[in-house]
Amino acid sequence: MAHDVVDGVLAALADPTRRQLLDLLAAHGQATATTLAGGLPVSRQAIVKHLTVLDSAGLVGSVKIGREVRYAVRSEALDATARWMTSLAADWDRRLAKIKRLAEADEQD
Repeated sequence: MAHDVVDGVLAALADPTRRQLLDLLAAHGQATATTLAGGLPVSRQAIVKHLTVLDSAGLVGSVKIGREVRYAVRSEALDATARWMTSLAADWDRRLAKIKRLAEADEQD
């Protein structure tokens, strides 16, 4: 269900460290937890836990190459969340436009 995806994405993105990890992965394309830990003030073990949350939300994927696990951003869940947010914004724009029309009509009476 789309709402489950959105809920998972929003929960995962609520943490600033996870948002930083996504930024780093977007900049690197692919990176290991060790590489990512070098760019943040947290341990490699904490990075792995954050990556697990991001993976569960569908925001990152991983591939094992030899003994390394490389992570990369996956856009599908983020795209679904962006579509939901766009739809929500459009609904609010329609509601506000209706309120404006009603207020303007009331002023003319």
